[in-house]
Amino acid sequence: MIHILQADPAHTDHAAAIVRLLDEYASDPMGGGCGLSDFTKANLPAELAKRSAAVIVLAFVEEIPAGMIIAFEGFSTFQCRPLLNLHDVIVSSRFRGLGLSKQMIAKLEEIARQRNCCKLTLEVLEGNEVAKAAYRSCGFQGYELDPAIGKALFWEKSL
Repeated sequence: MIHILQADPAHTDHAAAIVRLLDEYASDPMGGGCGLSDFTKANLPAELAKRSAAVIVLAFVEEIPAGMIIAFEGFSTFQCRPLLNLHDVIVSSRFRGLGLSKQMIAKLEEIARQRNCCKLTLEVLEGNEVAKAAYRSCGFQGYELDPAIGKALFWEKSL
C-alpha cells in the first residue's frame, strides 16, 4: 500500500524519515555522493519545522519511508503570486519504478493550488535523464521568456 502525505518535521516518525531519505539522496551520485553531516542529521527536522515556507511530502510503501519532496515557497513578481520550488526529490532505490515521484508531485501540486501558487519550479542535473523524463511526464519544461534569448540557467555562489 502506498501512502502520500504532507509531512510534519516536528513529528518524530516524519523527522526520522526526512533524515534517512535525504541522507540516502545525498549519498547517491545524483545527490553529490557524500552523505549528510552529523550536524545536518541532528538539526534538519527542527530547522525545517521553523520555516513556514517549507513543504515536505513523504511517500510510504507498507509504512516504510520510500520517497520525499522538500519544497520551499517563493514568489513570482511577474505574476504577483507564490510559487513552490521542488528543492529535493528522492525516491529510495528499492522503491523506484512504482511511480512515487509522480504521486508526490501530484500531492505537491495539490498543496500549491491550496496556497494559490502560480507554478512549481525545480532544478535538475543535465545528466539525470531518469529525473528529467519523470519531470517532463508531469508537465515540467525548460523556462524561457523568448526562445531567441534561450532557456534559464541555474547558477550558485557558495557562501
